[in-house]
Amino acid sequence: MPLPAPHLDDRTFQSLVDDAKRLVQQRCPEWTDHNVHDPGVTLIETFAYMVDQVLWRLNRVPDRTYVKFLDLLGVRLRPPTAARAPITFWLSAAQPTTLNVPAGTQVATPRTEADAIVFSTLHELDIVPCEMAVVATAVDGGQTDQTDTVNHGDGFWCFGAPPRVPAVDDCFYVGLSSAVPSCAVTLRFECPVSGVGIDPRYPPLRWEAWDGERWVGCEVDSDGTGGFNWSGDIVLHVPSGHRPHAAIVSQAAGWLRCRVIEAETWQPAYETSPRITKVSAFTSGGTTEAINAEIVSDEIVGEAEGVPAQRFLLRNRPVVPGEHALDHEVDSSSPSGWEPWTEVEDFAGSGPDDRHFLIDHTSGEIVFGPAVREADGSFRRYGAVPAKGAAVRIRRYRTGGGQQGNVARNGVSVLKSSVPFVATVTNRRPAQGGTDGEHVENAKLRGPLLLRTRQRAVTGEDYENLARAAAPDIARVHCVPVDDPAGVGGVRVLVVPSVDDGEHNSLEFHQLMLSDDVYERVVDYLDERRTIGARVLVQPPDYVGVTVVTRLRARPKADPQALEQDAMAALYGYFHPIRGGPDGTGWPFGRAIVGGEVYAVLQRLAGVDFVEEVRLFPADPVERTREAQVDRLDLGPHDLVFSFGHHVMVQTS
Repeated sequence: MPLPAPHLDDRTFQSLVDDAKRLVQQRCPEWTDHNVHDPGVTLIETFAYMVDQVLWRLNRVPDRTYVKFLDLLGVRLRPPTAARAPITFWLSAAQPTTLNVPAGTQVATPRTEADAIVFSTLHELDIVPCEMAVVATAVDGGQTDQTDTVNHGDGFWCFGAPPRVPAVDDCFYVGLSSAVPSCAVTLRFECPVSGVGIDPRYPPLRWEAWDGERWVGCEVDSDGTGGFNWSGDIVLHVPSGHRPHAAIVSQAAGWLRCRVIEAETWQPAYETSPRITKVSAFTSGGTTEAINAEIVSDEIVGEAEGVPAQRFLLRNRPVVPGEHALDHEVDSSSPSGWEPWTEVEDFAGSGPDDRHFLIDHTSGEIVFGPAVREADGSFRRYGAVPAKGAAVRIRRYRTGGGQQGNVARNGVSVLKSSVPFVATVTNRRPAQGGTDGEHVENAKLRGPLLLRTRQRAVTGEDYENLARAAAPDIARVHCVPVDDPAGVGGVRVLVVPSVDDGEHNSLEFHQLMLSDDVYERVVDYLDERRTIGARVLVQPPDYVGVTVVTRLRARPKADPQALEQDAMAALYGYFHPIRGGPDGTGWPFGRAIVGGEVYAVLQRLAGVDFVEEVRLFPADPVERTREAQVDRLDLGPHDLVFSFGHHVMVQTS
């Protein structure tokens, strides 16, 4: 519970007016008209208003005192975090040489009434050229080199010649002239209509790339062949670990493969293998991660005075958390003329010769170690002091961040930096992870928790609070004990990342998975603060999918299409793992789903006469399968719900 902040004067405007009127009755009995139309009462109310403003300012003193106590405890406001998104650079045409997109390349959303939202790439991107070098097939466990048959004559059957029916794990391989990590590759096919049986929109195929150890799935940007049913292009996003491989028909190449997978119950399978006559390949783009922050390099922040606890203010703030490198100028005996310093969270473990500094990310202030007077009158330094007159610079830091950076899919489309031969840019997935900076009110609530835990995780609540401190951009965190028969003392920290909703408040399942950055931050932070012997497992919760099929009766004059959209948004919103549930703060962990509450959610919608039918279906969001209808869907004690495609039918009178 936070420390109480009492009012120094609890009088209100009305109490001041009433007190003044009582004094008037005592001191001026001849003044008998105390109604609001009297000019004297108007003056009383005017002065009461002015005094009320003074009292309001006086009552802010406890808040200021509280904030000063937080400063003494070392509680600093959490800075905003920056959203991240994969940015794809599409080439204007295939290039004969490798194109380099340097780190720090800026892209942005289109400018509107508000300023454009700018992203900067975090890493260099090499867009490597390639072409088709080898083609092979694998049927019934045997591999066949088809390089001599492709692009000549009638081509080849990619999953076995008829009358053989394509089977699960039949493969078609394309070997590229070089590995193309993080690149977008266009495969151009010529083939007659021969893949009989499938729905061209949903072919039972999976594209994969070899990463040196295993086959990793490729994201298909577009399939213009309808599952090899007609000529067209297939655009693949190759994973960053793509490596050359020589195990396919003894040929070294950057291998991609198309594998037949088991069709879903709703998905038609191949009855006849497709036939391919021509294949070509070229690199059409590349993808790298970008952050909603501006990268500032080699900023001179000031000149050192040679005294402890000196402070410098950066030109740009707030500062996005991360690793920041700081130098100060030294004599010419140093090879570079600059001496590096290391960022720390505090100076408690710093010795007098340790070149440490601290950054207040919210205010953009750089602080060097202080000197503290000991009991015997001597001074102890916590951290080294830059030499007097030396220039201090910070080599690199990021500024920006905030919730505004969580732009939607394809929201980034403007290339601000000049990169030759790049035609367009886009983010094929929504940007995630951007949060606004912390408010003082929240810091006041966090202060007592910090004082109680002292940066050590003992209870489940301690793990939750520390996980939020490590990654302010997470939406929910829940700590539970590990089911361990040996009783070794493990904990599971279940983390739900912040996400932006799509159409009708819907989510893609991959949005709820932890990014490598969030995972590493939480794991590293908790590992330093866990009790000795405790085993900490950080992971997303187990999600139980649910599909609601409902039939509504619309009121007269209600728009059926608008009502269907409202019902979809209500269902996705109610079963939302972050903003759903009965109280709108996220679906409670382990709470069962019953059909009755779905009736209540839908019946509240404007335009609904009554809800005729509600059916619940369990679903597996990983395998993307649905099970038989149930009346009640029970969740495990630490499970969350995930909406796996709802269906709404609206009937009119």
